[in-house]
Amino acid sequence: MAGLVRGVVAGASLMASTLHDVAARSGTSIATVSRALNQPEKLRRETLERVREAIRELHFRPNLIGRQLRGDRTNLIGVVLPDMLNPVFGECLQGIEESAGCGAYRVLLTTTGYDPAREGQAIDTLLSQRVDGLILTVARAQDHPLLDELAASGVPYQLVYNHSAMHPCVSVDNRAAARELVTELVLLGHRRIGMLSGTRAASDRAQQRHLGYCDAMRGFSLPARAPLEIDFHQRRLPTSMLAALRDPRRRPTALFCGNDFLALLVMRELREAGMQVPEDMSVVGFDGLSFSELLDPPLATVCQPHRQLGSTAWSHLQHVLEGGTPRSSVLAHRLRIGGTVAPPSSRVLPE
Repeated sequence: MAGLVRGVVAGASLMASTLHDVAARSGTSIATVSRALNQPEKLRRETLERVREAIRELHFRPNLIGRQLRGDRTNLIGVVLPDMLNPVFGECLQGIEESAGCGAYRVLLTTTGYDPAREGQAIDTLLSQRVDGLILTVARAQDHPLLDELAASGVPYQLVYNHSAMHPCVSVDNRAAARELVTELVLLGHRRIGMLSGTRAASDRAQQRHLGYCDAMRGFSLPARAPLEIDFHQRRLPTSMLAALRDPRRRPTALFCGNDFLALLVMRELREAGMQVPEDMSVVGFDGLSFSELLDPPLATVCQPHRQLGSTAWSHLQHVLEGGTPRSSVLAHRLRIGGTVAPPSSRVLPE
């Protein structure tokens, strides 16, 4: 009986060790542990030794994670998105699921709440579920260490919405689209054009859209104002910001919002303050939320093909899973002008 108990305890101990445990003990990632087990020749000797030492200390048994470590497919795809409160990501996910489902793949979703610190946890969680590949939207793609590690470890992955010359991605040209939209405002006669942005440190898309705003303004020798910046989860404008937008001597005649949600937030706040859009201020967004066209007036915005972004990201990832090389695409955007845009109002006084 004692021997049986010892055997059961030993078995329980073995079962308790996971890829995540080995990664934590060795100071590496789950992707690196997988590579050490499957393709050790791809790792540096020191890294491989650290992983193997952790495996010995934890009595880790690779067969516990089954088919993935034997090279078999699980037909699971991991998706990492900032949140599901913004419908653009829901449309993108729908595009992924519809396309992946045609190939008998299932999707596992995790969100990061625009928190870069949660991205590593999300990736580790999905890899521990033995996904065959990843589709991700991250905070900053250009210098993201986890993406570099995924690439070095051979884990198939595809960015969506992010644009990066260093990683496979599917996006629109955020900078060019913002430049075109702000140019339309200038051509309508606007000279005092402001920008409201989400936290730029949490979104390289927000950074690119701000650069596009600056390009357009400088192209007409107009001053590019410092962007008003708020957290993506904020549902009210700060008092000082609203006061500036209400002041007829300080407020812009047009406001470029970094996404449609911010534009809707501004429109509500202005309406509650007794102002009218576009009579008192033109407001434009970025994303092309489907329901924003049903507003009165309809929201002027940049429309992105969200479902196509998702389906194209899956197509590119599937290409890699089938032995192809990673690839990137920049999809077309379109402008929806009118509704919340009009020539400058005489109600705005000169500064």
